[in-house]
Amino acid sequence: MSTHLILPGYQNSEAEHWQSFWERSDPARFRRVEQADWDQPLLPDWVGALDRAVADADGPVVLVAHSLGCTTVAHWAAGARPELAAKVLGALLVAPADIDTAEVPELVNFRPVPLAALPFRATVVASTDDPWCTADRARAFADAWGATFADIGRGGHLNTASALGDWPQGRALLAELTA
Repeated sequence: MSTHLILPGYQNSEAEHWQSFWERSDPARFRRVEQADWDQPLLPDWVGALDRAVADADGPVVLVAHSLGCTTVAHWAAGARPELAAKVLGALLVAPADIDTAEVPELVNFRPVPLAALPFRATVVASTDDPWCTADRARAFADAWGATFADIGRGGHLNTASALGDWPQGRALLAELTA
């Protein structure tokens, strides 16, 4: 069985975020990658935490990222050791934030968003009304990363405010990615 590594974005995912629902539903399978500082994220720290989580996993992993977590995956993949990248069965990249245009000083150190192809399967999920990334920019990320693109219509940033709960549509996209 694969380990699903949950990668929240800036300021972590609250209890009512779909990532937290998934983690609570099966804590043996879904494990959050904890960051030292959720409010003042530093790229090397976040990439390092992901690297350690993949290295520590007993078998294959699936990355389940949201927002800044997607950017973290792209940075990690750009420099990952081949033996660790090979452990990744796929990545569900939900609502990637456009860090290159975001006016959030705490996130500037994640610029620029890497646009190299990922060395594993991936699906980018985006909504048409995400305040942190236009659908066109999310599609450009998917194209650059060699990922499938899933436009789910209106849904905001696909976070707690979107009130997705356990998010069955997201689970279906994850199942499709890992099939």
